[in-house]
Amino acid sequence: MIDLTATVITFNEESNIRECLESLCWVPNIVVVDSGSTDRTVEIAREFTDRVHVTDWPGHVEQKNRAVDLAPTDWIISLDADERVTPELRAELEHHLDHAPSHLGYSMPRLTRHLGRWIRHGGWYPDRKIRVFDRRSARWAGTNPHDHISLDGPAFPLKGDLLHYSFDHLHHHMETIDFFTSIAAREMECTKSSAIRGMALRAPWKFLRMYLVDRGYRDGFAGFILAAVGSFYVFLKYAVLWERRSLRARGIDPDRFLDTTVVQSGVHLGRCRNRRRPKSEDLPPLRQPQVHRACRSGDGDGIQSAGSRRRGPLLLQHASRCRK
Repeated sequence: MIDLTATVITFNEESNIRECLESLCWVPNIVVVDSGSTDRTVEIAREFTDRVHVTDWPGHVEQKNRAVDLAPTDWIISLDADERVTPELRAELEHHLDHAPSHLGYSMPRLTRHLGRWIRHGGWYPDRKIRVFDRRSARWAGTNPHDHISLDGPAFPLKGDLLHYSFDHLHHHMETIDFFTSIAAREMECTKSSAIRGMALRAPWKFLRMYLVDRGYRDGFAGFILAAVGSFYVFLKYAVLWERRSLRARGIDPDRFLDTTVVQSGVHLGRCRNRRRPKSEDLPPLRQPQVHRACRSGDGDGIQSAGSRRRGPLLLQHASRCRK
């Protein structure tokens, strides 16, 4: 097989990183770029590779390109910590990379687990992703947090699934939406996107497309929930865009205003991306709003196509422990 490097970016991925790296044990080189984890992520990663770099957090696209640049080889397999290479996908990759590849990159279907089942409809599958590529002809691109590979040519489609365990439970899904809508609205602010049209038209269309056009109903009641959540994400994204523009029209900096009024626990929004459950001493006083965790090491498109881990606590248990 050609010389290959696996790259993974992390932040507080203690519950994910071991299984991710175990699925990459066949790759000759592994590079992990961590952005200051406070759990055992770095310790676990160093069990698999000496190439573990702890850095700042410049953004999803920038961090993934940083990991690619740190790789000792030109051919890359780039995963998020909540993704796993299946044996079938590994066999395909080993076959195609056994000699000089005839393509610049390879795409694979990503299968997500959420709400206790594998999600195969509603636009969540096959959710093809380019994860293997020649860095001389490819870069991570897109608008944070929605990153993707920009390839100088077509990618060869593989059949083996890439497994995706993006969310612990539905509550975690909602927390992540809350975080990513702020990023998306900030990126859209300088565009001509209509906030009113987005809330009135794009949000309901998102539900109809996911549930009916993309046959989300075939995933049972989980498909209905995910279509509703997808619609809510679109609505909230444009609502936050409207709020930001309204604040600017009144001469108020929305970033400074929202950070001081919403985040009252003394923790900046940008530092609330970890997956760990807050300790009792970290919690704000009663009746103060609490900013929950949201994943930063996963890809932003997980908002519309993401899954759940098998070991996540029940939503009811989580709610009782987070009661104000």
